[in-house]
Amino acid sequence: MSDDAPATWRRVREQVDWSSAATAAPVPLLPVVDGLAAWFDGPVRHRDPDRADRLIAAMTLSRAAAGRGEPLTPALLDDWQKLVLGTLDVRLRQGDAFAKGGRERYGLTPHTWRDFAACLHQSGAPSVPLSARAARAYLDIAFFHPYPDGNARLALLVLAYVLEVEGVRLDEVGPLQTTRYADDPAGAVDLAALVSVLIHTTHRRATAAAQ
Repeated sequence: MSDDAPATWRRVREQVDWSSAATAAPVPLLPVVDGLAAWFDGPVRHRDPDRADRLIAAMTLSRAAAGRGEPLTPALLDDWQKLVLGTLDVRLRQGDAFAKGGRERYGLTPHTWRDFAACLHQSGAPSVPLSARAARAYLDIAFFHPYPDGNARLALLVLAYVLEVEGVRLDEVGPLQTTRYADDPAGAVDLAALVSVLIHTTHRRATAAAQ
């Protein structure tokens, strides 16, 4: 069994130089394809139509919040997660959780949710490049593991939300669907770089289509 993933992630999070983990991102034109909606309406719908409908509803709600410039908070996530899971009873987990076949443990201390809220707040820090902030917020969801279920789906919504607040949408999100580990600073940097690449690629394709 691994060490406590949230504690490990907090240490790794402080080690990464997020300011240099990704290049500055151009704000793209509207993408040729809405990558997040296409992912939900394609691969996800193929596996589970009801899940796809719930995710599209959560995406719509999150984009409305982004349009208002609302900061990321646990309460905001609760609203999305109700739609993701199709339930009115959503609350932060009340004990340890496990994933990756039990190899990753998500512990719970009196400070876990205070630390989680502080990390979410940093998603709006202008001193960190947008792509790095989006990747970091994705990993915050992955490794704090705030809910008993649905955290991977929520992580993707959160990444997209951080971009959406800045007027950025990706035209593909499939490359983001890979396993991440709390004790991997190089992997965190790689994710930030990948988000940067996806933003630049979206921008290039949108610009080409507009010409």
